[in-house]
Amino acid sequence: MPESPHYLDHAATAPIRRCAVDAWADTARLLNPGGQYASGRLARAALEEAREQIAAALGCEPVEVIFTGSGTESCNIAVQGLWRAGGRGRIISTPIEHPAVAETVTALAAAGAEIDLLPVGADGVTLPGPVLDARASLVTCMWANNETGAIQPVAGICTRAAAAGTPVHVDATQVVGHLPVDFAALGATTLAAGAHKFGGPRGVGLLIAKRSPAPTPVLFGGGQERGIRPGTANVAGAVATAAALTEAVAEIPGSTPRITDLRDRLQAGILDRVDDVLVHGADAHRLPGHLHLSFPGAEGDSLIMLLDNAGIACSTGSACSAGVNRASDVLLAMGVSEHDARGAVRFTLGPTTTDADVDRVLEVITDVVSRARIAGMA
Repeated sequence: MPESPHYLDHAATAPIRRCAVDAWADTARLLNPGGQYASGRLARAALEEAREQIAAALGCEPVEVIFTGSGTESCNIAVQGLWRAGGRGRIISTPIEHPAVAETVTALAAAGAEIDLLPVGADGVTLPGPVLDARASLVTCMWANNETGAIQPVAGICTRAAAAGTPVHVDATQVVGHLPVDFAALGATTLAAGAHKFGGPRGVGLLIAKRSPAPTPVLFGGGQERGIRPGTANVAGAVATAAALTEAVAEIPGSTPRITDLRDRLQAGILDRVDDVLVHGADAHRLPGHLHLSFPGAEGDSLIMLLDNAGIACSTGSACSAGVNRASDVLLAMGVSEHDARGAVRFTLGPTTTDADVDRVLEVITDVVSRARIAGMA
């Protein structure tokens, strides 16, 4: 199947960077870094160099960098591990978390955890409340929402939680490689990221974890990665991730204004061409590439299909269960009606996005929305 010529779903997966491909190819031959022989030491040296590069990019110590298989795995290890380390008590979270956190919290609730959810405003931003002022087993809050791009007040949450003696997990999957990150200054206990979100390889995640308090292991094995995530290390994946992250972070000062301008031009162009459009998170500080819209009266899946036929790849940002469309939990938490939430489309731009990509959307959007609204709601 040919690739979509106009790719606007960077929040789902960013195109892999050439530097990551080259780094992976250069190190894929390396053997088990646990070996005591020369080839094992060579693999270990490459792994540790990657760890040091990632630490430099994210403002943490190399020992705090733990390689995992995905951002989802990183969140699972952190949330489950901190809950167990903190006495299996109360968890403070938000209703706008990615399923990697939300489903983990739900599972822990079934295991006996008491759950407090911080409220969320109509702009999609979490509102820190008094529940933070009493100690809990952990707080877990995303840094930026994967649907709206709304940036959350994680620094303030970390400060407030620290005063109560509560560790904090930050899901930074949408932020790492797109905004500056200084783990030490943030004050979080753990932080999760996925390499494929910033142009690294699929199947590699990062968990940044302080020495103390550290998550109690939820996986068991040979003791690799501080015993928090055992298993033979993916050396080539780690090296490719370090290369991609280093390049992505270096590009942030130059790429952010360009991507923001493209996003704003896309938003203004759509609003100029289509009536009755809702922009979700527009009143919040957003990630530069995120544009989440609702076209009331149209079904999100219809819009996605019509845009795909026009060579444009984007997403609804909603969940689909057993073939039945369901409104986004994030939008519902923001007070958006189910009817309007079901007409949502998320465009996310990145380093490879061009003026031509935006022009193509603006060229077809009037007809696409018109046809989807004629088709109506399922």
